[in-house]
Amino acid sequence: QLQLVESGGGLVQPGGSLRLACAASGFTLDGYAIGWFRQAPGKEREGVACVTSSARYTDYADSVKGRATISRDDTRNTVYLQMNSLKFEDTAVYYCAITQLRYGQCIFKSRDEHWGQGTQLTVSS
Repeated sequence: QLQLVESGGGLVQPGGSLRLACAASGFTLDGYAIGWFRQAPGKEREGVACVTSSARYTDYADSVKGRATISRDDTRNTVYLQMNSLKFEDTAVYYCAITQLRYGQCIFKSRDEHWGQGTQLTVSS
């Protein structure tokens, strides 16, 4: 069964850091663009960051630019999202998914709308 499994969430104080992981199961991530998305209570799911295959291109939502870094380790079949200087508004369930491409660049749209359980990130003092 092909799936992406998110992990690494937790409770962090404002200003803290956390690294989320997205591990593929049943297929290899190599060749796919992968994105991180998040959904806060009462809000729609939004794109946070994405990376194309071989990390040729990355993109970030304005809300996390300068604070987030997306990376991939295809040898571990895993994509990471490093979040720094965390804010209260970063609190959400974080998901990863294969993203669509436009002109060879990843965009914040899931390719197949298949979502895993996500991982909860809570920023609280």
